[in-house]
Amino acid sequence: MTVAIILAAKGREVVTIEPGASLAEAVQLLAGRHIGAVLTLGADRRIVGIISERDIVRALAEGGAAALEEPVSRTMTRKVETCGESETVASIMERMTAGKFRHMPVVDQGRLVGIVSIGDIVKHRLREMERESMAMRDYIMTA
Repeated sequence: MTVAIILAAKGREVVTIEPGASLAEAVQLLAGRHIGAVLTLGADRRIVGIISERDIVRALAEGGAAALEEPVSRTMTRKVETCGESETVASIMERMTAGKFRHMPVVDQGRLVGIVSIGDIVKHRLREMERESMAMRDYIMTA
Protein backbone atom coordinates (compact mmCIF):
# COMPACT_ATOMS: atom_id res chain seq x y z
CA MET A 1 0.00 0.00 0.00
CA THR A 2 1.33 3.42 -0.96
CA VAL A 3 0.82 7.01 0.10
CA ALA A 4 -1.03 7.65 -3.18
CA ILE A 5 -3.81 5.29 -2.06
CA ILE A 6 -4.28 7.22 1.18
CA LEU A 7 -4.34 10.55 -0.68
CA ALA A 8 -6.90 9.19 -3.13
CA ALA A 9 -9.19 8.37 -0.20
CA LYS A 10 -8.69 11.47 1.95
CA GLY A 11 -8.02 14.13 -0.66
CA ARG A 12 -5.07 16.37 -1.40
CA GLU A 13 -6.04 19.56 0.39
CA VAL A 14 -3.21 21.00 2.48
CA VAL A 15 -3.77 23.77 4.99
CA THR A 16 -0.92 26.30 5.00
CA ILE A 17 0.10 29.48 6.77
CA GLU A 18 2.67 32.17 6.05
CA PRO A 19 5.79 32.33 8.22
CA GLY A 20 4.97 35.91 9.23
CA ALA A 21 1.54 35.04 10.60
CA SER A 22 1.22 35.20 14.37
CA LEU A 23 1.12 32.13 16.55
CA ALA A 24 -2.39 33.22 17.59
CA GLU A 25 -3.46 33.02 13.92
CA ALA A 26 -1.98 29.53 13.72
CA VAL A 27 -3.92 28.50 16.84
CA GLN A 28 -7.15 29.81 15.32
CA LEU A 29 -6.46 27.98 12.05
CA LEU A 30 -5.70 24.67 13.79
CA ALA A 31 -8.76 24.92 16.03
CA GLY A 32 -11.06 26.06 13.23
CA ARG A 33 -10.01 23.28 10.88
CA HIS A 34 -9.77 20.59 13.62
CA ILE A 35 -6.22 19.68 12.61
CA GLY A 36 -2.99 19.13 14.52
CA ALA A 37 -0.45 20.81 12.25
CA VAL A 38 -0.20 23.32 9.44
CA LEU A 39 2.53 23.69 6.84
CA THR A 40 4.42 26.94 6.46
CA LEU A 41 5.22 27.91 2.89
CA GLY A 42 7.68 30.47 1.59
CA ALA A 43 7.11 32.94 -1.25
CA ASP A 44 7.99 30.25 -3.80
CA ARG A 45 5.27 27.95 -2.33
CA ARG A 46 7.96 25.57 -1.04
CA ILE A 47 7.82 24.11 2.45
CA VAL A 48 9.85 26.13 4.94
CA GLY A 49 8.42 24.62 8.11
CA ILE A 50 5.56 23.01 9.95
CA ILE A 51 3.82 24.24 13.08
CA SER A 52 2.07 21.71 15.28
CA GLU A 53 0.09 21.81 18.48
CA ARG A 54 3.17 20.44 20.22
CA ASP A 55 5.30 23.36 18.93
CA ILE A 56 2.70 25.84 20.19
CA VAL A 57 2.55 24.26 23.64
CA ARG A 58 6.35 24.51 23.91
CA ALA A 59 6.29 28.18 22.86
CA LEU A 60 3.61 28.96 25.45
CA ALA A 61 5.52 27.10 28.16
CA GLU A 62 8.66 29.11 27.38
CA GLY A 63 7.19 32.53 26.60
CA GLY A 64 3.74 32.61 28.17
CA ALA A 65 0.82 34.33 26.45
CA ALA A 66 3.20 36.81 24.78
CA ALA A 67 4.35 33.96 22.52
CA LEU A 68 1.01 34.17 20.72
CA GLU A 69 2.07 37.50 19.19
CA GLU A 70 5.32 36.06 17.81
CA PRO A 71 5.55 35.01 14.16
CA VAL A 72 5.05 31.35 13.27
CA SER A 73 8.59 31.34 11.86
CA ARG A 74 9.99 31.70 15.37
CA THR A 75 8.26 28.54 16.66
CA MET A 76 7.84 26.27 13.63
CA THR A 77 9.88 23.14 13.05
CA ARG A 78 12.19 23.92 10.14
CA LYS A 79 13.44 20.44 9.34
CA VAL A 80 10.39 18.88 7.71
CA GLU A 81 10.45 15.24 6.65
CA THR A 82 8.62 14.65 3.37
CA CYS A 83 7.69 11.62 1.31
CA GLY A 84 6.61 10.78 -2.22
CA GLU A 85 3.33 9.26 -3.34
CA SER A 86 4.99 5.97 -4.26
CA GLU A 87 6.45 5.46 -0.78
CA THR A 88 4.93 2.58 1.16
CA VAL A 89 2.79 3.15 4.22
CA ALA A 90 5.07 0.81 6.20
CA SER A 91 8.04 3.04 5.38
CA ILE A 92 6.15 6.19 6.39
CA MET A 93 5.06 4.61 9.67
CA GLU A 94 8.66 3.68 10.47
CA ARG A 95 9.91 7.21 9.73
CA MET A 96 7.14 8.83 11.78
CA THR A 97 7.79 6.52 14.72
CA ALA A 98 11.56 7.01 14.62
CA GLY A 99 11.29 10.78 14.24
CA LYS A 100 8.40 11.14 16.73
CA PHE A 101 6.24 13.25 14.43
CA ARG A 102 2.67 12.77 13.25
CA HIS A 103 2.38 14.68 9.96
CA MET A 104 4.26 14.18 6.71
CA PRO A 105 3.92 16.38 3.63
CA VAL A 106 3.80 14.55 0.30
CA VAL A 107 5.96 16.09 -2.41
CA ASP A 108 6.26 15.32 -6.11
CA GLN A 109 9.21 16.89 -7.96
CA GLY A 110 9.53 19.55 -5.28
CA ARG A 111 5.81 20.42 -5.42
CA LEU A 112 3.49 19.91 -2.44
CA VAL A 113 0.73 17.46 -3.43
CA GLY A 114 -0.76 16.45 -0.08
CA ILE A 115 -0.15 15.58 3.55
CA VAL A 116 -0.67 12.39 5.54
CA SER A 117 -1.04 12.07 9.28
CA ILE A 118 -0.59 9.07 11.50
CA GLY A 119 -4.37 9.18 11.93
CA ASP A 120 -4.85 8.85 8.16
CA ILE A 121 -2.56 5.84 8.14
CA VAL A 122 -4.28 4.16 11.08
CA LYS A 123 -7.73 4.79 9.56
CA HIS A 124 -6.62 3.29 6.25
CA ARG A 125 -5.04 0.29 7.94
CA LEU A 126 -8.20 -0.37 9.98
CA ARG A 127 -10.32 -0.33 6.81
CA GLU A 128 -7.86 -2.72 5.21
CA MET A 129 -8.05 -5.08 8.19
CA GLU A 130 -11.87 -4.99 8.10
CA ARG A 131 -11.85 -5.95 4.40
CA GLU A 132 -9.43 -8.80 5.10
CA SER A 133 -11.58 -10.02 7.99
CA MET A 134 -14.74 -9.95 5.85
CA ALA A 135 -12.97 -11.82 3.07
CA MET A 136 -11.89 -14.51 5.56
CA ARG A 137 -15.44 -14.80 6.92
CA ASP A 138 -16.83 -15.14 3.40
CA TYR A 139 -14.23 -17.76 2.59
CA ILE A 140 -15.02 -19.77 5.72
CA MET A 141 -18.78 -19.55 5.11
CA THR A 142 -18.44 -20.85 1.55
CA ALA A 143 -15.91 -23.58 2.36
